[in-house]
Amino acid sequence: MKLGVLTVPLYDRSVEEAFKYLSNLGVQAVEIGTGGFPGNTHLNPLEALANPQKIDELKGLLSKYNLTISALSCHGNPVHPNKDTAQSYHTDFVNTCKLAEKLGIDTVVSFSGCPGDHDGAKFTNWITSAWPGEFLEILKYQWDDILIPYWKDAADLAANHGVTKIALEMHPGFCVYNPHTLLKLRNAVGPAIGANFDPSHLFWQGIKPTEAIKALKGAVYHFHAKDTRIDPFNAAVNGTLETTPYSEILTRGWVFRTVGYGHSETEWKAIISALRATGYDGAISIEHEDMLMSVEEGLEKAVDFLKPILIRDSAADMWWV
Repeated sequence: MKLGVLTVPLYDRSVEEAFKYLSNLGVQAVEIGTGGFPGNTHLNPLEALANPQKIDELKGLLSKYNLTISALSCHGNPVHPNKDTAQSYHTDFVNTCKLAEKLGIDTVVSFSGCPGDHDGAKFTNWITSAWPGEFLEILKYQWDDILIPYWKDAADLAANHGVTKIALEMHPGFCVYNPHTLLKLRNAVGPAIGANFDPSHLFWQGIKPTEAIKALKGAVYHFHAKDTRIDPFNAAVNGTLETTPYSEILTRGWVFRTVGYGHSETEWKAIISALRATGYDGAISIEHEDMLMSVEEGLEKAVDFLKPILIRDSAADMWWV
């Protein structure tokens, strides 16, 4: 496993400044935003594709600071009911795949997206209940008419550019938000679809990450190291379906935290061990979204927390059996 970082929070630094800072922390891999919600501050696909020298410069910086790219990230909603919005996210995905080919990267991170509830819808409609009955009709429309056809075509396009791993982040608000929905899409589309496994979005749903990792054996293509703290008192009153603004930390049922500030080292050791036991040996990519810490403090605490618990070497032969 390699210690990695999603560079997006370092948007106020040049790509070289970000790489130098991370390298000095002992980071080995970077995940770079190339569009969608993460933006493209450190790597604009259109500029890089139009100017091969920029790609060479990026490769040179990676070599200079002993870094590799774990994935390119263009989280978006390419099945948004607003056609212009959907097209914008789709274009980001296409350009990211083209750039991945130039860089020799086989993994692109995104969201599954969420359609509306009919062809004329203006907004997305995230269905989370089997009743009333019309919810299931909407769900069938979203999956059969929109989601599965889109990702079948997207998987073919990605494969044409050497991208064999589309790592969809299981995120509430989108159609793929837990292992069941991830595997549902994977079974319909094929092995190009896998998970960008982010425990922070699973913790507050009541999902135990170690068990989710086991359920997704062979389908975890990338990993985000981000934590969530459940407030036991607020959650006891109002649960964890949360629309309170993120800034109102003291009244929410849960908040994102730097790893170790939501769950114990023991829990995180179990997560890392479950990843290794199920065959994942990729980057553990830190995503900083802790509102109680600066970017630097959050990243540095996460690096210090993860360094001792990552499993880097291959397992030894079982000499005792």
